[in-house]
Amino acid sequence: MEKEKVIENKSYDFAKRIIKVYRYLTDKKEFVLSKQLLKSGTSIGANVVEGQYSISKKEFRNKMSIALKEAAESRYWILLLKDDGYLSEKAAESLLNDLEEIIKILVKIVKNAEH
Repeated sequence: MEKEKVIENKSYDFAKRIIKVYRYLTDKKEFVLSKQLLKSGTSIGANVVEGQYSISKKEFRNKMSIALKEAAESRYWILLLKDDGYLSEKAAESLLNDLEEIIKILVKIVKNAEH
């Protein structure tokens, strides 16, 4: 399976997890950080999909770079939510493991798109 399809599937599955985390956090009355995580965590896949329909290699690389930045931002929010006690160590670790896989794939895609 090509990397673009793998990243599309992984980022979509990650977005679904983030939506569940968002619901969990809003039930706990956490509205600010959870909204930030919802935006960045679902934006990864949205940018990946947009990138699939790019009209140039430059545009493709740009969309994948934005997806990578959103993934890095998501990592930040997850760590903050964990350190603030809103996410358990186990939940944060699971999300971060998925995110690291996504980041590694995106880094490869961006590097390959530079050539």
